[in-house]
Amino acid sequence: MFVPFLIMLREGLEAALIVSLIASYLKRTQRGRWIGVMWVGVLLAASLCLGLGIFINETTGEFPQREQELFEGIVAVVAVFILTWMVFWMRKVSRNVKVQLEQAVDNALARGNQHGWALIMMVFFAVAREGLESVFFLLAAFQQDVGIWPPVGAILGLATAVVLGFLLYWGGIRLNLGLFFKWTSLFILLVAAGLAAGAIRAFHEAGLWNLYQDVAFDLSNVLTTHSLTGTLLEGIFGYQEAPSVSEVFVWFFYLIPALVLFALPPRSGSQPSGVAP
Repeated sequence: MFVPFLIMLREGLEAALIVSLIASYLKRTQRGRWIGVMWVGVLLAASLCLGLGIFINETTGEFPQREQELFEGIVAVVAVFILTWMVFWMRKVSRNVKVQLEQAVDNALARGNQHGWALIMMVFFAVAREGLESVFFLLAAFQQDVGIWPPVGAILGLATAVVLGFLLYWGGIRLNLGLFFKWTSLFILLVAAGLAAGAIRAFHEAGLWNLYQDVAFDLSNVLTTHSLTGTLLEGIFGYQEAPSVSEVFVWFFYLIPALVLFALPPRSGSQPSGVAP
């Protein structure tokens, strides 16, 4: 439940920041009449992501067991790439995203289209990017942790992000976004490492990967996945009490370079501004 909550909170907050920045800019430049048009793009993007997620989730349940494991592995790999890209993309563009959005709004409205289709499409693609990232991660998360709580966590995370977005727009709160994205990024890299190891496990169960399947270590007598702590670690980080050598290797092979790259100083001018506009 916690991982879907955090991911949807972060992704939802990114989308909420985009929408609030666009709305604030329209209002500040005396173009508030276009805010309703902006919301059309937001709703279209949300409908696309929701529909795609439901379609994939409903159709893949009919796969045979082997194909189901293969699909789970592929989704996990896609989720790892998306989560990694999300972390480093936000780290790179966080300071300049406001200027880029304002320029995109000016370009869209300068086309003289009275129906605002250019603005609708600009907002649609900006929000849909965040939504599609969430769809693939949630598919991977729901496959690893079945039951009602992961969807509940995702809904609560999205609802919290929406509330924070409105409060940011109205000026009710100011967040240290630099600190928020820094610590959530580190957490997401750990989650992605667990997904990478889970992908190798799924490929093995699908019959595609049979190398290095010896048990690397067995912690079942120390921290079993049937305990509360083990269950939480399994649901959050993909912990396994007796992982294979290949799972442990992939976990470290992903996480160590990712943490090293994250620890390197960002390029000049790419640091977050720290506080929400």
